[in-house]
Amino acid sequence: MGEKVTIATVARHAQVSRQTVSNVLNAPHIVREDTRQRVREAIAALGYRANQAARQMRTGRSRLIAVRIEPTRDGINGSVLDRFLHGLTETADAGGYRVLLYTARDDDQEIATYDALLGAYDLDAFVLTGTKHGDPRTAWLAEREVPFVTFGRPWDAPDAHPWVDVDGAAGTAQATRHLLAAGHRRIAFLGWPAGSGVGDDRRAGWRTTMAEVGLDGAAVDRATEDGIAEGARELRALLALDAPPTAVVCASDSLALGAWQAARETATGVAVVGFDDTPVAAAVGLSSVSQPLGEAAARCVELLTGLLDGQQRDPQLLLSPSLVLRHTA
Repeated sequence: MGEKVTIATVARHAQVSRQTVSNVLNAPHIVREDTRQRVREAIAALGYRANQAARQMRTGRSRLIAVRIEPTRDGINGSVLDRFLHGLTETADAGGYRVLLYTARDDDQEIATYDALLGAYDLDAFVLTGTKHGDPRTAWLAEREVPFVTFGRPWDAPDAHPWVDVDGAAGTAQATRHLLAAGHRRIAFLGWPAGSGVGDDRRAGWRTTMAEVGLDGAAVDRATEDGIAEGARELRALLALDAPPTAVVCASDSLALGAWQAARETATGVAVVGFDDTPVAAAVGLSSVSQPLGEAAARCVELLTGLLDGQQRDPQLLLSPSLVLRHTA
């Protein structure tokens, strides 16, 4: 049997200190990239396996965080969370954490899953997505003092807990300003029913921008459930108005894709802008507002690890989206 490979063995092989090897394993973000690479190559070459149980005993952490996988629904908007999860897993891995994925069909089942996961695993924390008014999930975790951050604001109380979000109002404002600059004056909004924090935020950017240029009277607002068929139906209803819009800003790419298909079928030339810049939008050439999902995921992990380390960081971060223009606008 060969010599047991230890941190000291890896340190000698990589020509660094034992503390540097420990930092690469436990806090890689504080180690230079070239040094991290050299240590990881040594770990791979020597076949070193860190004793996770001993590390957990020493640090008091499992280095395991949990996040929910959302249902794909129409196969369009589900891809948004896929990109976020990819970034979250990648950033967590660089910080020495692993991501545990779980599913739940609604809030009650998700809370029941929290209870089950906390009983079965020594989780360090949760990352929650899709925040809403009166969110029972954050209340449950906060009451039990379980660390968590959310990708999405706490809509009822901005200081309730740590969060990262994307400024949806800024995104739809960008889209509306672009359409105004292109000469459109009758610009409609196609969104979700009132009461959704995310949906209301996106609606507000369009409404405020139209008001700023005195076009409140030409601002037609349609609300519906999310979906391609719903987007097509609502666009046809808009086209039946006495003064139909020449452009429409949508709260999602699903609604925008339906609206765009209906506009093509009726040959009306209505300009359409979506939200989320999904792969489907890119494939069909649909203009859309793009969320910086990789950055959002990285910031969620940074905020969470800072929270676990007891570091003082700004617990709220609002990121800016960008408008991706294609032939539909």
